[in-house]
Amino acid sequence: MQTLQHARCELAFRVEGAGPPVLFIQGVGLHGDGWLPQVECLKGRYACLSFDNRGMAGSQPLGKSRLTVELMAEDALALANAQGWQDFHVVGHSMGGHIATALTLGSPERVRSLALMCTSARGKDMPPMSPGLLWTSMRSRLGSRRQRRHAFLEMVLPGATRRKEDLDDWARRMARVFGHDLADTPSVLMKQVGAYRAYDASTRLNELGRVPTLVVSADEDPLAPPPLGHRLADGIPGARYHEIAGAAHGVTVTHTDDVNALLADHFAKADLNGGSAGLEGPSSANEIAQNRAEERRKYEGRRRQTL
Repeated sequence: MQTLQHARCELAFRVEGAGPPVLFIQGVGLHGDGWLPQVECLKGRYACLSFDNRGMAGSQPLGKSRLTVELMAEDALALANAQGWQDFHVVGHSMGGHIATALTLGSPERVRSLALMCTSARGKDMPPMSPGLLWTSMRSRLGSRRQRRHAFLEMVLPGATRRKEDLDDWARRMARVFGHDLADTPSVLMKQVGAYRAYDASTRLNELGRVPTLVVSADEDPLAPPPLGHRLADGIPGARYHEIAGAAHGVTVTHTDDVNALLADHFAKADLNGGSAGLEGPSSANEIAQNRAEERRKYEGRRRQTL
């Protein structure tokens, strides 16, 4: 790990690989190595920068300023600047999607492409606190350490995985990605939650229209369900939407091959077009609209089957 001093915080980061640069931005409660399933695959073709968000793991101290999405976006841009990157691909998951959006809105000329995964346009829409999700969230903080781990896995693993596979083994695997035991809550977590819930880009999404954008949802995600992804993609002119079946919020770990293939294709298309969304032709616009309609039909069909 390397470090960079920025705004009273020593940011811990890692750069692996060579090629067109990619900036990976993590969500709540994870350190930067949560992106290792993607970095290990893509570093043969791309220079991949991942980092610990301010106040998480190696990026300390938190600093005296109030934690906001905009401040974390400034951190991410500072890291890219320190590498001398003029433009770069940006990938954000969950809260990282909000940070990626803020960075892109602030410096659209720097962003070669944008990938927003399991996230939303407005932080207060995520998560929608249903009684079931509230109960799961409570159990992830109460009970024995094993019970807390298993409750947490209900939020990140799809149903089939939880029913058929060893949850203790998954808890160990996820601990390596999260950087801590799932039974423990990082001290910065509630500050991160407050930061993303205060963020709202819903009225500015049209400004992202010249940045090639991919929006990815997981069909069993309780924290950022597909309707939020649809709404986000609909607000960004030319954005492409993809929904991964049989996946939940931990899709980057459980469906690594699907995610990596989507990202590699997205980066390649953006690089081929010079990183500018330009003006989509009619056929491309029709293709995008048809794609979104088909994904909606699939989602509604699965939803009706579960009711």
